[in-house]
Amino acid sequence: MAVNFACSFTTLCCLALWGLTRTSDATNVPPPHSTTKPGFPISINTNNPGVRQAARLGVYRYNNSSNDIFLFKELQINKAMVQIVRGLKYMLHVEIGRTVCEKREHSSLDSCHFQKKKNLQQMLRCYFEVWITPWLNKAYVPIVRCH
Repeated sequence: MAVNFACSFTTLCCLALWGLTRTSDATNVPPPHSTTKPGFPISINTNNPGVRQAARLGVYRYNNSSNDIFLFKELQINKAMVQIVRGLKYMLHVEIGRTVCEKREHSSLDSCHFQKKKNLQQMLRCYFEVWITPWLNKAYVPIVRCH
């Protein structure tokens, strides 16, 4: 019974990941019958909605921990990988830029434009790890490294 459950769970995870990445035109996406095991990171298209959501969560975490008076938002997602580990773990390389919105305004990042003034412009390269557990409606950003 335990072996049956483990096999069924593994198959379900592979199918879920395959379905997630199939709709995103990801590269190197294994079909559900491949030898790629759950827990092995795979590349995923940077335009995937899940990747975009994970990048935004990483930016929120960065904004909450930075001393800058302005909010940052994602300029470009350069590389994205996803891994099945008690949910979906996104590993992202993202460029973020300073916006004209001040933190105290609590503006929506969607309505924030990037700085136009040369002396206020700033771009950072970041690595985010974002864990999303959709069935529990939970997200966690344990790693944010920007320089």
